[in-house]
Amino acid sequence: MSKQPISNKADARVVHNICVYCGSGVGKSPTYRSAARTLGKALAEQKIGLIYGGGDLGLMGDIAHTTLDHGGHVTGIIPQFLTRKEQMLRDVDELIVTQDMHERKRLMFERSDGFVALPGGIGTLEELVEQLTWAQLGRHTKPIIIANIEGFWDPFLNVLTHMKADGFIRPGINVRFTVVDDATKIAPAVIAEASKRVAARDEAILTKF
Repeated sequence: MSKQPISNKADARVVHNICVYCGSGVGKSPTYRSAARTLGKALAEQKIGLIYGGGDLGLMGDIAHTTLDHGGHVTGIIPQFLTRKEQMLRDVDELIVTQDMHERKRLMFERSDGFVALPGGIGTLEELVEQLTWAQLGRHTKPIIIANIEGFWDPFLNVLTHMKADGFIRPGINVRFTVVDDATKIAPAVIAEASKRVAARDEAILTKF
C-alpha cells in the first residue's frame, strides 16, 4: 500500500523524515489542532516526510491529512490491534501494519531523522520518554523537540527539573531536547539541531586525520 516515497538519496538536506508523536484525541484547546495542522503544512512545504502512528483520529488525523492536502509525503506505522481502534488511515503514501508495538516503534525510529512530541496522552508521553532515554544512554543523537503548545508539557518539564534537582539526572547524563512553544518553530528547530549534530560529527571525523 505505497506510493513513491520521498527520495532519501544523499543531498544537502539533513532531515528527510520527522516522526511526530501526538494524541488520538484533540484535547480541549483548539490551539492543539491548529498546531498539528501548522506543522503538517510546514513539513509538506519543506519536503520533509511525516512518520506517524497511522491513525485517522485526533491530532494524528489532523497532521496526516494536512500534510497530504499540501502535497507532502506521509508514512503511517500502526500495529494490527490498533487498526480499528484508531481508525487506520489508508490514504497515506505508505502504510505499514506491524505485528506489535515494539516493531512499530523500531520502524518509526529507523525511518526518522528527528522526533517531535505534540500534545497527547499516555502513549505520546511514553514514546517521548523512550526517545529521551535512548538519547541519554547514547543510543542516538537525533533531535527531540517538545512542542509545548499553550504550556501543555509544563508539568512534564517540571518533573525533569525535579529529577535533576534531586540528583537522579546527574551531570554527564543530561537529557537533551529542545522546547518550542510555537508550531511554526518546530520544523526549523529539528533542522537546526540536526545540522549541529552533522557538523559536530564531521568535525570529529576531521580531527582523526
